[in-house]
Amino acid sequence: MKKEITKEAIAARHPRSPEALLSLLHDLQTANEGNHLTGADLALAASHVGIPLSAVRDAATFYSMFSLAPRGRHIIRLCASPNCHLAGAWSALDELRRSLGVDVGETTADGRFTLELTSCLGACGVAPVMMIDDEVVGNLTPERVREALARYREAR
Repeated sequence: MKKEITKEAIAARHPRSPEALLSLLHDLQTANEGNHLTGADLALAASHVGIPLSAVRDAATFYSMFSLAPRGRHIIRLCASPNCHLAGAWSALDELRRSLGVDVGETTADGRFTLELTSCLGACGVAPVMMIDDEVVGNLTPERVREALARYREAR
């Protein structure tokens, strides 16, 4: 039987320093069903790194990699930068919407995917580009979008 790791144990793996905030928030978010941060997570992080709760909330709402609302098991982030826009990101977005049956900011009914836009993924050389979790998928066409989604649908 797998032992459940407490949030306090997760926090204990991080230095008690404001510089540890982002990595702590990432680990707390990953530990939650629904891939999001709770109010209790924000309070724990504030206490652990010694900064005001308002500053933790500011960080958690500023960075697009964090969410305060439950999301799917896999997060799809499509780059909406000018470079990706000019390279055809909107046709990839149309295919993502069609294939997933959701719009930006929504999660599929099975809880598997959440679709988000982001300002830049730093992969302009393969624009248009998206990330599924930590995997960068570039040179997007509707067919490449379908192939990438199929890999994640087949994986458990």
